[in-house]
Amino acid sequence: MDINPEIARIVESFPYPGLFMLLIFGSIGFPVPEDAVLLLCGYLISRNIISPIPGFVAVYSGLLVGDFLIYSIGRKYGREIVNHKRFHRIISPERLSKIERKFARFGTLFLLFGRQIWGLRANLFLTAGVMGMPGRTFIITAAAAAILTMSLVVSAGYAGGRYLF
Repeated sequence: MDINPEIARIVESFPYPGLFMLLIFGSIGFPVPEDAVLLLCGYLISRNIISPIPGFVAVYSGLLVGDFLIYSIGRKYGREIVNHKRFHRIISPERLSKIERKFARFGTLFLLFGRQIWGLRANLFLTAGVMGMPGRTFIITAAAAAILTMSLVVSAGYAGGRYLF
């Protein structure tokens, strides 16, 4: 995958805010996969380009802000989100109904474990907002789930940078 030279320059010049912003851009629809940013963070740590603690803080806060943005959109627009031309591509009425049934059955466990599944994340966060999950419950559950996601994927990027390159 080729990285846009302008984006690469931002991350080189300002690695911590760059990682944070890449996660935010990805959550609002730019083609920046969350897992790729987390892998990049691990790689940069493995090469001593960034320090682990500030790197973790940057990506963890980026994950939480991005998750909360998506949740907030679902909370604001409710079920009408599926009629919006932009969001209809993210979640169809059928998919929303299916995820709502899973939420009703499994509650926050569905959010906790569903966050780990690529392709389900945005749908899950929108649905949590649509269903009126309390913001506090959402952020606590998302925070716990993000720790798991971050740990796994950043570690994979670190291992790859350490042992493969």
